[in-house]
Formats: sequence, C-alpha cells, structure tokens
Amino acid sequence: VQLVESGGGLVQPGGSLRLSCAASGFTFSNYAMSWYRQAPGKERGLVAQISSSGGSANYADSVKGRFTISRDNAKNTVFLQMNSLKPEDTAVYYCYLITSKYNYWGQGTQVTVSS
Repeated sequence: VQLVESGGGLVQPGGSLRLSCAASGFTFSNYAMSWYRQAPGKERGLVAQISSSGGSANYADSVKGRFTISRDNAKNTVFLQMNSLKPEDTAVYYCYLITSKYNYWGQGTQVTVSS
C-alpha cells in the first residue's frame, strides 16, 4: 500500500489549496479514506472522511463549510479542497487508510497559512 500526498504549500489567510492523495496497492474503491492533520505541538486529528463510494462524508467541526473531501475511484485519488484558510489550519496533512488488519499513513504534506 502506498499513499502519496501532494498540493501543500504556503497560502495567505482566506486563500485556497487543493490536496491530493494518490493511492496504490489495494482496491481503492472498497475503502473509506480520511484526511488527518497535525500542527506543531498538537496531536494528530481527523479533518474529514469519505465513504468508499464517495456518497457520504463527515468533517471536523473546525473545517465544516470550508473544506470539502472528494474522491475519484477511477484515478485512485482522494482530494481535500480547502477554502477560506486560516492560520490555525497550518499543519502537516496526512492521507489515511484503515483496513480490517492494518492502517496506513501517507508521508504528509505541509500546509502553512500566513501573511
């Protein structure tokens, strides 16, 4: 299993970024996928999760209405569209997969929101 995130960077407050996570090594369309984030000195926490079909999603309260998770099962990719970014969104963002036996993390992508 491999999860490779991309799309992070430096953005001003109020700006937008779109993260991608390219997955391989498993049947992507069979599994829910998640995005987590970890800010310096804080624990890693759930940002958003999407069902295997993409038909349902849930979000952390702190990002509701600003972030949207989506997936393309034909391209084995999950996305996180982040709008109206705030300095407190600064963190390393990780793609996450949990199966019946194991869980897997990507390497993370840094998002920095600063003027």
